[in-house]
Parts: sequence; C-alpha cells; structure tokens
Amino acid sequence: MALAPYACQPEASRGRLYPEDLSTFRSDFQRDRDRIIHSSAFRRLKHKTQVFVEHEGDYYRTRLTHTIEVAQVARTIAGTLGLNTDLAEAVALAHDLGHPPFGHTGEDALAELMKPYGGFDHNAQALRIVTSLERHYAGFDGLNLTWDTLEGMAKHNGPVTGPFARGAHSVVEGEPLPYALAEVNALMDLDLSTFASAEAQVAAVADDVAYNHHDLHDGLRAGLFTEADLMELPVTGPAFAEVDRAFPGLDPMRRRHEALRRVFGVMVEDVIAVARTRLQASQPQSPDEIRAMEGPIIRFSKPLFQNLKAIKGFLFTRMYRAPTVVTERQRVTAMVNDLFPLFLREPALLPPEWAPDVARAGDETALARVVLDYVAGMTDRFAIQEHRRLFG
Repeated sequence: MALAPYACQPEASRGRLYPEDLSTFRSDFQRDRDRIIHSSAFRRLKHKTQVFVEHEGDYYRTRLTHTIEVAQVARTIAGTLGLNTDLAEAVALAHDLGHPPFGHTGEDALAELMKPYGGFDHNAQALRIVTSLERHYAGFDGLNLTWDTLEGMAKHNGPVTGPFARGAHSVVEGEPLPYALAEVNALMDLDLSTFASAEAQVAAVADDVAYNHHDLHDGLRAGLFTEADLMELPVTGPAFAEVDRAFPGLDPMRRRHEALRRVFGVMVEDVIAVARTRLQASQPQSPDEIRAMEGPIIRFSKPLFQNLKAIKGFLFTRMYRAPTVVTERQRVTAMVNDLFPLFLREPALLPPEWAPDVARAGDETALARVVLDYVAGMTDRFAIQEHRRLFG
C-alpha cells in the first residue's frame, strides 16, 4: 500500500547520530523497532507496573503489556491513515522505556529526590536510555535510533518548547530543558518547538486509548468499582447498554469484555474520523507540513475528549486514589526514599558494572544522575528485593 505524501519515509530520514550501512532486508524504521524490542530496557517493562505493584496480581497490566497494546493501536490507526506503520510502532514501543519502578508513584518519588540535581522526567529518561544507557553495540552507546524515532519520543506530549508547548512534559520559556533531553537535543536538534510527525502523534493518542481502556478493566478486576458505576459514565454507560440490548443475560465477564471492547472501538474510530477530516481540510504534502501546524493533526474530537475527561476524573478518585492503592503508594515511596539516598552516600554498593560511571562523576550532581539511572532502571520486583537485602 502506497504511503500518503505526509507520511515519513525512511529514506528521507535525517539519519542516525552514527552513520550505518543500510540493511538489505529492513528499512531504517524497522531496524529502530527491532532494536527497541531487543533492548534490555524493553525486557524490564515486563516487571514494571502501571497502577498496581507487580505482586498484586497476574492479570493486571504491566508496562510491557501496555506497550504492546499501544503499538497494536498505533499500527491500526497509522495504517488506516496511510502513514508509516513501522515508525508509529517504533515510537509506541519506546514511549515508556524511561518509567521507573512502581509506576507514577516511583516517578513522583524520584522527581522529588532529584530536585537538587536537575530533576527527573520519564520521557527524557527514555531518550537517555536509547542514546546512552543501552550498551551492547561495538560502535556506539545506546541504540543509534533514527532522528524520526527520537523526535517522536521527545515530543510524546507535543512540542516541548515554544508557543504550542502545553503538554505534560513542556518547558516554560526561560526554564532549562530536562538535562537528559538537553544532552540528546544538543547532538541531534530535535526541533522541540514544533509538533512531531503524524506517526508519532498516532503513537501518543494510542497511548491514551490503551490506558483509558485497560485502567477501566483493571479497576473492575481489582474491585475498586463496579459495572453499575460505569453505567453512570459517558461512553462506558452506552457501551454496557448496547451489550445488554444485543446479548440479554450475558455472563458477567463476557458482558464486561464486550462493553469495554466497544469503548476501545469508539476511541479508535473517533481518532480516525477526526484525522481524516483534518487531513482532507489541510491537504499536507509532506511530514514537515504536519510538524509546522499550529495543533496536532491526530487527536480526539472535542465531545469525546470531554467525555474521556469525565472518565479520567472517575478513575482518579476511585482507582488512583483508592485507599488500598494509596497505602501501597506510601509503602513503595518509602522504598525509593530509602534506596536513592543510600546509593548516593555509598556508591560502592552499586553493581561493579556501574563503577566506571561512578568514577567519571565529577561532583554530587553527576553522581546523583548515575544513581538515578540505576534506580530508575529497576523493576518493581528487583527494587523490592534490593530494599529487603539492604534494609532488612
């Protein structure tokens, strides 16, 4: 299938930091995707969680299952819109590599601990992983990904700087970039004030689709709310009502699955319909025309966006701040607050392979960033084991 004129073409990429020969069988974007899948950081996603800590149940989503779901949605939307599915998939697969153990709880704890040393941002940390911390290749550190994939990772929430920077990871004018992002940007110039390619925008929206869907599913499984609660919400209520009309008396678990897959479908179809309308109106003829727009070309419609805000508000109260979840947040926050200062005081406790990084650290800030790289790379399970080993 021919790609649209606004799709990214691998042969038109701005290249890699370290030039490489072309592959005989794979495009540059396919090689990016494959390198991400084979990375150590990708494997660790198996034991990093979203909301629940790993030991709380085998059926809850992990960062890995979430990432696979995001990649599947991204390929579907990108393919439908004539975009490069390999690039969309590569960005989707890499988008959560920088998350620390214990989900957003671990991120909040590390952000607080790193305030004196330049802060912590999981999006910037993902870039640090793929450009520096993965050390398997003979010719370079990192994965040597294309500019296009790095750009998509950096702008996962939209432009980082400039007049259109409004996302969760945007930087106010006059404020410094997260140091991990600044290091990569100095080498590759990721055009941080513009929007990302349409493929990267697809990956970002696919992230929203996936977690809106699976947080509802995981919350029901955890007993934090019921199907009756969801009947009172937009999107989910009509989905359950539709299933009840079509399959009266359906087994409760099948009813749940049928309703939530309809919610999933509503979100995907809405994104595709909005994108087609906006693309038809603007007629972009290149990826750079997409980047230069004053807003994202891939997004939810305004009515659905408002409905999803209502669902997110419900999830925040009933799931993310549920008493059992809050208690666990406090427990794992205490673990991070124990581990980080200990390694900072006694860097000899870090594994031997980290000794060269420690030796190169010229001051406390540099050492804190080495410790951050180590702690942020931990899985839930390993962080719990290390805390038990070091603190009893």
